[in-house]
Amino acid sequence: MILKPVTESFAKLIHGLKVEHLTDHVLKRSKRMILDTLGVGILGTNTDVFHKVSRYSKLYSSNISSTVWGHPDLRLPPTYAAFVNGVAIHSMDFDDTWHPATHPSGAVLPVLMSLSEALPPGPKFSGLNLLLFFNIGIEVQGQLLRFSKEAKDIPRRFHPPSVIGTLGSAAAASRFLGLSLTQCQEALAIAVSHAGAPMANAATQTKPLHIGNAARHGMEAAFLAMQGLQGNKHILDLETGFGAFYANYSPQVLPSLDSHTWLLDQQDVAFKRFPAHLATHWVADAATAVKKHLSREEVPVEHIEKIVLRIPDVPYVNRPFPNSEHEARHSFQYVACTLLLDGGIAVPSFHKSQVERPQVRELLRKVQLEYPPDNHPSFNTLYCEMSVTLRNGVTFTERSDTFYGHWRKPLSQKDLQDKFRANASRTLSRENVEKLIEMVENLEELEDCSVLTTLLKDPSASDVVSKSNM
Repeated sequence: MILKPVTESFAKLIHGLKVEHLTDHVLKRSKRMILDTLGVGILGTNTDVFHKVSRYSKLYSSNISSTVWGHPDLRLPPTYAAFVNGVAIHSMDFDDTWHPATHPSGAVLPVLMSLSEALPPGPKFSGLNLLLFFNIGIEVQGQLLRFSKEAKDIPRRFHPPSVIGTLGSAAAASRFLGLSLTQCQEALAIAVSHAGAPMANAATQTKPLHIGNAARHGMEAAFLAMQGLQGNKHILDLETGFGAFYANYSPQVLPSLDSHTWLLDQQDVAFKRFPAHLATHWVADAATAVKKHLSREEVPVEHIEKIVLRIPDVPYVNRPFPNSEHEARHSFQYVACTLLLDGGIAVPSFHKSQVERPQVRELLRKVQLEYPPDNHPSFNTLYCEMSVTLRNGVTFTERSDTFYGHWRKPLSQKDLQDKFRANASRTLSRENVEKLIEMVENLEELEDCSVLTTLLKDPSASDVVSKSNM
């Protein structure tokens, strides 16, 4: 068999991209991703799943340690700091989403933040370094997703961030650590053997581990490659390599660096306004429009006879009677009913007390799902049509093709910053929240990223801005 140099072309991209390759579009979009990811990660450090994995990670000790966001008294070895921060980012399913389907930022940003303060003193890790290495990790993920038609649909077998996120993490770490071209190939090969997580663990406390493991395992792959561990240098070329994850895998050699164009230039990401599976945001959008009819008519919820959701067939988001916050975040039915009852959805909407409300349970029994043949399970094309029929026979129908926050209808910078404020202010002081917003907004001008990590680890820090040379 004649093999294409696909893996080598990825290694050349990781090893060869420079800050001069970054475009204004990529800088703007990636800074928005970084700000949002920091916010949902800080918020996630208050969750039950975060506390469980941080207690586990304390079992490991090291003389080298990195910050756990929002917890000034907790430091961990860099791989485990990346792990628990990655878990925090996905603990509420509030992190960004790309197309083809994955959560791109959570597997990469914790790795770079952990490495930036854990390694021996040397050249400063600047904001421009962070943006370059972050975008290398994002780019590798996006390129891999384009090797399979299957990846364009909402996944059914495995959770993509646990697969491509691991390689994105390995790519970012490899570049940060200054690995050679050959070592970058080895890191990708090692990372593939760390990758994978079944979709059966969606809507459980284990799903956030998929992001945390991707961050940790990618970093470990880079460290192992640095130590000389070898793998198959054609890992991305082979059906028995990375192709094991996709039935219709068709890898292609990447263009040379001279003709490289960033995928983030071509495809923006989606930012969520409430913490639940992305597909439920179409349901919320349609339900908001229906709710306006019900409010005008002043119709009590108990007068609702039937609710019909016309959506794509996505089994793991079809949960008629969720019994936990994680199941509720993955329930078309719950999001629809909560929006009709409350007129909106926010972080507290998924607390157990809200999920177990008698009104919610009663309304859930009235929900029916229909799967129109033209409604394909793709984040780029799906829609939701919602019909609510009252006992008097009146029916209200509304449809959502694109919700606010989708890459076709992106959040304004103000709304993205307001989301960050709402998330981070639960843990950090208002002063430091505003400093973080300003730093990320001007990240390419930051000479030393240790200022950023100081704000993340010490909610009471008040003089860190004076350290920067922005």
